[in-house]
Amino acid sequence: MGKINSILLFCSIAIVILLTIPVAHCNIAQEPKAVDNWFQKLSHAKQKMTKLHFYFHDIVSGRSPTAVPIAQANSTSHSPTAFGQLAVLDDRLTTGPEINSTTIGRAQGIVGAASLEEFSLLMSLNFVFTNGKYNGSTLSLLGCNTVLNEFREMPIVGGSGVFRLAQGVATAKTHTLSKNGDAIVEYNIVVLHY
Repeated sequence: MGKINSILLFCSIAIVILLTIPVAHCNIAQEPKAVDNWFQKLSHAKQKMTKLHFYFHDIVSGRSPTAVPIAQANSTSHSPTAFGQLAVLDDRLTTGPEINSTTIGRAQGIVGAASLEEFSLLMSLNFVFTNGKYNGSTLSLLGCNTVLNEFREMPIVGGSGVFRLAQGVATAKTHTLSKNGDAIVEYNIVVLHY
């Protein structure tokens, strides 16, 4: 009986700890009627433009990587561009490039090496905002990231919360790239939304 009580106590403590860890949720969902009401008012709404600036911390090394490979083609190991490799990521978004900068969200999604000729990624990401005035809102990016170019432009194809019906452009620039592949990427985004 003492062993069962110890297990129950351990499980209770683990649940309490897990409940206190901040989690990046993809959006704050509303019931269908509330969303329908929002769309009914849309014809009277004025489109807004929002500019965002943040840093994306892509960690591929160490004990706690935020980007991990999940699949690759048989030929990927022989490809100079890693063609055929897929990875998932859950990268921090911060106000500055420093590791201790304020976290404003997460970049969550799938990236794949999609070119035989250059190191180019097909990116399908959600920028999930978890802090500040955009907390609970998301932006969705879907596009080609030719990571060796100084500047890369990718489309913003949607969003949720504050960014419902978003469309826009994300510009990325590598801030730092370490020898082990960890990268800090600067993002500037301009979106139109309602």
